[in-house]
Amino acid sequence: MIDVVCFGDLLIDFVPTTSGLPLAEVETFRRAPGGAAANVAVGLARLGAKSAFMGKVGDDVFGHVLADTLKDEGVDTGPLRFDDRARTALAFVSLKADGERDFLFYRHPSADMLFTPEEVDLQAIATAPVFHFDSISMAAEGPRKTVLFAADKAAAAGKLVSFDANLRLPLWASADEARDGIRQGLARATIAKFSDDELDFMTGSRTVDAMRGKLWHDGLKLMVLSVGKAGSILVTRDGELEVPTFSVQAVDTTGAGDGFVAGLLAGLMHDLDRLGDRDFLFAAGRFANAVGALTTTERGAIPALPRRDQVEALLSRPS
Repeated sequence: MIDVVCFGDLLIDFVPTTSGLPLAEVETFRRAPGGAAANVAVGLARLGAKSAFMGKVGDDVFGHVLADTLKDEGVDTGPLRFDDRARTALAFVSLKADGERDFLFYRHPSADMLFTPEEVDLQAIATAPVFHFDSISMAAEGPRKTVLFAADKAAAAGKLVSFDANLRLPLWASADEARDGIRQGLARATIAKFSDDELDFMTGSRTVDAMRGKLWHDGLKLMVLSVGKAGSILVTRDGELEVPTFSVQAVDTTGAGDGFVAGLLAGLMHDLDRLGDRDFLFAAGRFANAVGALTTTERGAIPALPRRDQVEALLSRPS
């Protein structure tokens, strides 16, 4: 049985072979499979969970390479669709000296933007206890309808619905449309993750009080605020937990947030009734922080996602 269905984008990231240059000055790139939801699916599989990927790629060389990559990682690709009317999405990623990124997307349209509700694998949603998605699939009207359709089906079936704000503003028509889309995704969520930048974008503040006052709703059981090198803050109805992260040599932050989500879901999914247990939540947050930290130590997203033994080694490292 599938543990988690991950709905979203699957694309090729072209990552510079050298850091610290603006995109216009980069001469060579390395091809890396990526896409936020796909990263989460692979991250989960590497951590021992049974994940499936739901989305659409072009019926082209890159699309089939990506599908084969997921299969090789143990991800169920039954819900993946191919389309011969548009190409697989591409993204060129510029790595700054501090490991942060700028993106240039090629998707006008890409195949994932043509995914329709009729193509959604409802059986996959029905059999998995967790459904995960993010706002990237919501940036265009067509796929937005499709992912909200799928999320509504998961919520109606009583599944845990995980949502990552995962803001990529260049994909949206406007900042206001992005805020509205993120709120639509959040409205379906049981668990939601925001970075401090995304929280500031949504509320004008980076505080937990702003998260509670402006984003919390009664359907939520857990909100997570990632705060970079400071770790993460887990917010429940009853309080919050600050969870420190790990010191690593960051090379590329691409996929770190997705790795964090994979680690969090892997830590929570087998005992979802314990979301009010502070010790349980702290352990899950610590595990997620370790996955996110390790993902920054190599270039690319999917290539950098760690396996469980690597995570456990970091967790056991003397502080």
